[in-house]
Amino acid sequence: MDQNLVPVLESVRAFLEREHGLWIDGKPRAALSGRRKEVRNPASGAVIASVADGEAADVDAAVGSARRAFESGVWSGLRPAERERVLLRLADVLEAHAEELAQLETLNQGKSIHLARAIEVGGSIEYVRYMAGWATKITGETLDVSIPAPPGARFTAFTRREPVGVAAGIAPWNFPLMIALWKTVPALAAGCTAVLKPASETPLSALRLAELALEAGVPPGVFNVVTGRGEAAGQALAGHPLIGKVSFTGSTEVGKAVGHAALDNMTRLALELGGKNPMLVLGDADIDQAVRGALLGGFLNQGQVCAAASRLYVHRSKFNLFAEALSAAVAGMRLGPGMDLDAQVNPLVSQRRQQAVCRLIERGRAAGARVLTGGGAADLPGYFVQPTVMTDLAPDNPVAREEVFGPVLALMPFDEVDEAVALANDTRYGLAASVWTNDLSAALDIVPRLQAGTVWVNSHIPLDPGMPFGGYKESGIGREFGKGAVESFTEIKSVCIAH
Repeated sequence: MDQNLVPVLESVRAFLEREHGLWIDGKPRAALSGRRKEVRNPASGAVIASVADGEAADVDAAVGSARRAFESGVWSGLRPAERERVLLRLADVLEAHAEELAQLETLNQGKSIHLARAIEVGGSIEYVRYMAGWATKITGETLDVSIPAPPGARFTAFTRREPVGVAAGIAPWNFPLMIALWKTVPALAAGCTAVLKPASETPLSALRLAELALEAGVPPGVFNVVTGRGEAAGQALAGHPLIGKVSFTGSTEVGKAVGHAALDNMTRLALELGGKNPMLVLGDADIDQAVRGALLGGFLNQGQVCAAASRLYVHRSKFNLFAEALSAAVAGMRLGPGMDLDAQVNPLVSQRRQQAVCRLIERGRAAGARVLTGGGAADLPGYFVQPTVMTDLAPDNPVAREEVFGPVLALMPFDEVDEAVALANDTRYGLAASVWTNDLSAALDIVPRLQAGTVWVNSHIPLDPGMPFGGYKESGIGREFGKGAVESFTEIKSVCIAH
């Protein structure tokens, strides 16, 4: 065995060997159709497990279970402090199984075990603890109203927040465990019940999460998981009439379809969608710092991050220096499976994604772009793409316009700050951006001019549970994180008492 490879835990091996069903009403069950779907390891393409392939009828069963649990009050009827304690126990249980969960994520999604341990699992545990605390802090307001009639009447008015009911979470494949928790824990803190639909490529950690939630004390029916294809299970979930809110993370194209399905029932909706995120490197920026920021912001999880730095605009005075330093660093990155402790670039999630990224690189070349390093699939088993830096891109080059969702950076010069801001905003997306400068006044001038939901200065990609996260324009509707994430799973009721 390669000494750099992390040995797979026996508990992980045993989990992979099980015949996984859907998770409904606190226990596994087969899909009603009996169909199953294979799950592959992106580092090799080998089948490592199989799961139930749920469809609309299975979604209906899961939503029914969640609705019955909600109406019974087994969760919504608990004191807020009791819900908080259960969610804190969930964090403790996740922590006790941290290495198992990290390995499942790496074997199923392909990401580095370092990333899986630190962010996918470690960051998720912090997130659960943060959101658990909001269960006891949901508040309304008292209102001093001026109702004029009948004469002499007095009124006391106030608002209260009540859970929306059954919350549907549709999670993507890039951070399967972490974003599944983004979708479900705020809902549970608010008193809702939940149905989670993980991406068909990466269902394993969601199924393990359901088991651990039950172990932590989440009652049966409160947390349900339906595995299956987006066009079958996902669309049925988004359009189900008993869903109170849908929270979706994924591509803008699929998000629009989810939104249309939800709108038919006037279902509350949150969409966290695509991005084509600019990184602006001003003339006074520390180039070494900016290069390190581009490596992290652009290649974290192989660029499979909605907020990843994708378009790099560098002041012309520093452009050649930046391009040379970035290309040299990228060319020296080591490719390997996520379980390889020394690998810096890991496989993409699927062969389909690998092929899509390679096609976009070729389209960029055909439109006149020049490859400084990388430029295609790596000669390795699995779904690897070489980390790639491209330049000489016209503004309409597809690599400069379209979301790549892979390890590809588009590098372009600018002369004036106004030009850089205009280029940064010239996109249908508006999820994130970053500014690199040692001039505080310049940074504070640029930040409000960028059409993006998150703007970093001298950093790109870190998030915190307390920072609202979401996008402008076609990057989505609503925000994850913070107080607003919990409140978005509630309805506001006004109460007016005449006395």
